[in-house]
Amino acid sequence: MAFTCTVESGATYTVDNDDLYQVLIQTSNASTKTVTIAPDSTLTSAVVGSAITFLNTGAGLMTFAAGAGVTLTSAGAVSAAPTLATHKVAQCVRVAANTWRIFGSIA
Repeated sequence: MAFTCTVESGATYTVDNDDLYQVLIQTSNASTKTVTIAPDSTLTSAVVGSAITFLNTGAGLMTFAAGAGVTLTSAGAVSAAPTLATHKVAQCVRVAANTWRIFGSIA
């Protein structure tokens, strides 16, 4: 099964149910972009193991942020707010209620 590719070019983006599973979200903003991982009350289709994949094709950094009540963790310099440089890929995986782990080419 192939990925569905979407492009988000604004300065902010909040994930939704359409972004789960076989979707590759490409960001193309020239300056910093903030992607918010929404809470379970918004991501009603997310179950443990749900994944969201990101590719930063813009010149600016992409930063992940937690929505209300969401916990993000990563191996990034700031565990709860990792960044993704140009042409890098990261994946967010739901590991528990309102809890996501981010891994990939993060800083």
